[in-house]
Amino acid sequence: MIDISNYTTHSEIDIGIIRRAAFLTLSAHESGTYELSILLTNDDHIAELNREYRNIGSPTDVLAFPMLHNDDNSLIDSKMLGDVVISLETAERQANIDKHPLEDEIAFLTVHGILHLLGYDHHTPEEARKMFSKQTAILQKMQVNIKRTDNFV
Repeated sequence: MIDISNYTTHSEIDIGIIRRAAFLTLSAHESGTYELSILLTNDDHIAELNREYRNIGSPTDVLAFPMLHNDDNSLIDSKMLGDVVISLETAERQANIDKHPLEDEIAFLTVHGILHLLGYDHHTPEEARKMFSKQTAILQKMQVNIKRTDNFV
């Protein structure tokens, strides 16, 4: 089950894009029947979460809160994959800067966030290569051509 909540004034967002990005990401990983939650929010709220959980006092585009792993990275026996939080304000700015549709940016951030829930990361060049390769393959299936990787490692 994929639960999508929009806590913004962007009522014109096509939730189907988010659902498709989530479905394709989970399907690419044979992730079974996990549940996940995707929250669309604003910069103030995501900055608050970023401050609370990462000690970074500014907004970001996407945050992922995995629920499959304990602190020691062992698996929890659960069907809840986790939560992805996307700032639509930041997504809109990034889409305008890169000159592509907001829906493409949201698809990109959804895939990126869910890959984090599935255990992917980009702290090292090798991790980044694996994650971004998966990300690009999934986005290509959606015909979304965003390859923003340079500022992640």
